Amino acid sequence: MTLLVIDAGSSSVRALLYDDAGQPLPGAVARRSHQFHTDSSGAVTADMAQLRILTEACIDEILEYPQAGVIRAAGMASFVGNLVGLRGGVPVTPLYTYADTQPGEDVMTLRSQVNTDAAHERTGCPPHTAYHPARLHWLRRTQPETFAAVDCWTDFATACYGDWFGRGVPCSYSVASWSGLLNRETLTWDSALLDTLGLSEAVFPPLADFDSAQTGLAGDYARRWPALRDVPFFLAVGDGAAANIGSGGVDRQHPVLTVGTTAAVRMVAAETLPPVPPGLWAYRVDAGRHLLGGATSEGGNIFAWARETLRLPDTSTIESELAARPPDGHGLTFLPLLAGERSPGWAVDAVGAVHGLRLSTTPLDILQAALEGVALRLSIIAERLGLPDVPVLAGGGALASSPAWAQIMANALGRPLHIIAAEEVTGRGVALLLLGALDGFEPPPPPIQRVFPPDSAAATIYQQARERQTPLYELRIHN
Repeated sequence: MTLLVIDAGSSSVRALLYDDAGQPLPGAVARRSHQFHTDSSGAVTADMAQLRILTEACIDEILEYPQAGVIRAAGMASFVGNLVGLRGGVPVTPLYTYADTQPGEDVMTLRSQVNTDAAHERTGCPPHTAYHPARLHWLRRTQPETFAAVDCWTDFATACYGDWFGRGVPCSYSVASWSGLLNRETLTWDSALLDTLGLSEAVFPPLADFDSAQTGLAGDYARRWPALRDVPFFLAVGDGAAANIGSGGVDRQHPVLTVGTTAAVRMVAAETLPPVPPGLWAYRVDAGRHLLGGATSEGGNIFAWARETLRLPDTSTIESELAARPPDGHGLTFLPLLAGERSPGWAVDAVGAVHGLRLSTTPLDILQAALEGVALRLSIIAERLGLPDVPVLAGGGALASSPAWAQIMANALGRPLHIIAAEEVTGRGVALLLLGALDGFEPPPPPIQRVFPPDSAAATIYQQARERQTPLYELRIHN
């Protein structure tokens, strides 16, 4: 028997097959790339219908594999913090993403209208452009006719399930927790914020746990995918939650660092209602597990920016030179907020900065300072998260492809960094969640590819570098 996993990411959508041990079947993957639409206004959107078509094309393709004839369950991970307005099940707005910064003014308005600390504790999310309250406020203010036409505000994954199974499909607690509108104690849409926005919970999907599986594909989809007609589709989960589980981050003793395009430090907590660490967020894996942590808007995108802008040498040369350089030996302080800020300050107008440039500064000096700058920002999140004194599991293509940066991360965090060998950790996480719901399966830890122990002297140097970065951050945010 096999499992179907759908992974709708921010740059591609995939469909994959896994076996009953949570292992991917060799070659059983279908992929379609996509790009968000961006413009100078700060818009970062997608076309809901086109993205669904790409997702369905991946399902069409994966069903051609021989092992697809014995699929016993399906699940989905989705990039989250996205919002689309429907009328009669048809999109009437673009699919707004977490990266869309158009509601910046509305964040400030909401901060003046609500008790931000109380709202943060209730929902796990501070007022910010990445979350729904500011976006809904902005849409009502700037597009009142379109806003009034919407009869359901939902997300990409839940909208897809609505097309496949019929309207009324619930949104999972996991996906809803990334909206900034889920009351994490009652597991309902937060009534206080809805009152502030002048909205009723009736214009949002019902809520349910991940294991509220949907069966019985509707109409054309039952004919299009006969192998899936009666297969249970478990509700979608947030891609960050799935990646954490897939990386081995199943409890507080197994914190996870992921560095892809962006970066995050997270850990799973099973307490009834753990407090939200200052400046961080609290999402959900499911009804019984919280996902605590913080994310930065910078990660591998900083490496990519530096390589393109500074015209750096080839990757092997970069790696050998970075590995030979002393920590923080360039005289620079780099604030890597080139894509704005999320945790821990949530500044809506944050920009990057570099201080200490001289005529002697080289492109590799700037690259090293940039990579160290990202590591320092992540160390702040780790500190606020209160990580136990244990190794940090690490995944994401950026660290796997740069051992020098992985060592910088280990030194900045002051903990061993265990680079996991598992591929497609988001898909693996969905498969493990499915197996847990179906069979009570206890996931084995992922294989470790390489261990980077911290250097105590370098850790001390990076602590001093962080103290130097902090006033630069304060200067850029408050001026």
